[in-house]
Amino acid sequence: MRTVSISVTEASRNFSDYVNRARYQGTTFLLHKNGIAVARIAPVERNTKEKLEIDADSSAEKHLAEDAPGAQILYLPDIW
Repeated sequence: MRTVSISVTEASRNFSDYVNRARYQGTTFLLHKNGIAVARIAPVERNTKEKLEIDADSSAEKHLAEDAPGAQILYLPDIW
């Protein structure tokens, strides 16, 4: 698996492209802000089919539930 370093700005401008490259090409992207690594976009193991639990205490989730009844919130697993 290949790792590529990119800026947070670059990642935000082309986010869907980097997610697709992580998923389909197996590339990991290390995001830097002011020269410091702050995040990573990485593929999830293909055999991982875990369904993630929703934390109903989050205010953002409560707002989503009010604004979009029936919407499903999925969380990505911790990648660190």
